[in-house]
Formats: sequence, C-alpha cells, structure tokens
Amino acid sequence: MLKNCVYRPILATALLLAGSSANANQTAVTAEPTTTPGNQVKALPPLPSPTLTVPDDSQLAFYYDATGVQIYACQATKSGFGWTFQAPEAKLFDRRGHSILEHYAGPTWESVSDHSKVVAKKIAEFSAHPDAIPELLLQVTSHQGDGTLAEVTYIQRLHTTGGLAPSVGCDESHVGAMARVAYTATYTFSRPKPHRK
Repeated sequence: MLKNCVYRPILATALLLAGSSANANQTAVTAEPTTTPGNQVKALPPLPSPTLTVPDDSQLAFYYDATGVQIYACQATKSGFGWTFQAPEAKLFDRRGHSILEHYAGPTWESVSDHSKVVAKKIAEFSAHPDAIPELLLQVTSHQGDGTLAEVTYIQRLHTTGGLAPSVGCDESHVGAMARVAYTATYTFSRPKPHRK
C-alpha cells in the first residue's frame, strides 16, 4: 500500500511533464517559418531602398541565409593596383541549419538536393551599410533542371554584412594574390504570380 502511495504521484508527475514537453516541441515546430520552395513564407523586413523591389508580377517563394566569402584578386589597373572581385562562394541554409543551396561564380545558385541551377544578372544595387557589400536585385537569365529553382525569376541579396574588398595589401609585388573576405546575407527567391482565370 505504501509502495502505491509513493509511486502514483511520481508517475503522475512524469506523465504531466512528458505531456507538456511534447506540447512545447509541437508548438516550436509549428511556429517555425517554413522555407519549403512550394510554400509562402512570412514577409521579410522592409527593403532599404525601393530600387530593390521585385516587379509586381512576381512573388516571394522562399528565402535562405547565406554564409561564405567574396573572392578578390590583386590585379594591375589603369590607376595602379587594386583588389578586383572574382566570385562569391557561399552556402545557403534553411531555418533548421540544413544546407539547401550553393552560390558560386556566374553568379550561380545551385540546389544541393536536385542540382537545379539559375544564373542571374544584377539590375539594381543599394549600399545600406558602409562596412558591407551592397544589397542587390538580380534577374535570372538562365535555368537548368526542373527542381527547386526551376521557376525562380528574381533574387534579392539583402541584410549583408562584411564582404568588402581589402583596402590594403595589393601592390606590384602582390599581383595575383587572392583575398577571401567573409560575408553573410539573406537571399530571397521570387517566381511569377499564378495567372488568375
């Protein structure tokens, strides 16, 4: 009898804790913004400039945070020597920390899972922070593959930090040297709005 009196409250407490823990986990998963390419995502903060706005006939499909480097080469220029941009090299991650896209020369974005690709060209830029690379609006110029990126038409590079070319270290004795400067950004991917019947 004593044994039952002792164990029943302990068992009830354990069940209560397990139930509340399960509910907490469920809430956390549900509240997390989705980044699945087929779904809408919550709106991003306001743009720093209207010049970066995606055209009205497109809508946000998904967005990912990027971590990587901007690569520069020391080269001779008309005015002497300087660091010249070569290419980006970055990985884009979803909200759970999974690597979703790779970003490299072109500029190109490639899906890790299905290898669909897009190449884009810059159509607008805005320097929101003096110590970071500009924020960009890019238009997709070519597609490859039928996967994640197949319908993407516009890309924005937003919320940039770092990535600027070095201000020193490039002279005649360093021609050909490479600099890899760390940066972060959020990339948004837009696609055409569905046609209304």
